[in-house]
Amino acid sequence: MYAALDCVAVLAASTLFAAAAVAQTARDVRGPSPLVAIENEAPARLIVDPPLGEQLAQGLVFIQYTTENLRVVPVFGKGALDVSPRIGHVHITVDDAPWHFVDASGETVIVVGLKPGPHRVLLELADPTHHVIDSKSVSFEIPTRLKK
Repeated sequence: MYAALDCVAVLAASTLFAAAAVAQTARDVRGPSPLVAIENEAPARLIVDPPLGEQLAQGLVFIQYTTENLRVVPVFGKGALDVSPRIGHVHITVDDAPWHFVDASGETVIVVGLKPGPHRVLLELADPTHHVIDSKSVSFEIPTRLKK
């Protein structure tokens, strides 16, 4: 009896999972194919989350971001402006420093070594010639950690 109920439960769960999977396509998750040019591309947009709390409590700053209508890749220069779908990278400035570093991976930004206290990280979405398209900043505080 229990084996039959287990089988029914597994079948029901599988059906729900399959229905959810069908509702989402690869294009929904990854965006348009990078192999086909897009006519009249929508404006590029940067989406930035606040730092992950658990790591922040340890003095580590992990900032997740994503983009819409732009792929983050390590390609630079004027010739790359004609690529479709659009490509670019992210400039990252910590605490209004006079310099920034570049991320072309699209992965989580990691900043370590900041002293306890308030901080701000500016992320700027840039085209292949470093022209800023969109920007977002996150403010946070590194807590004072007790020594063991």
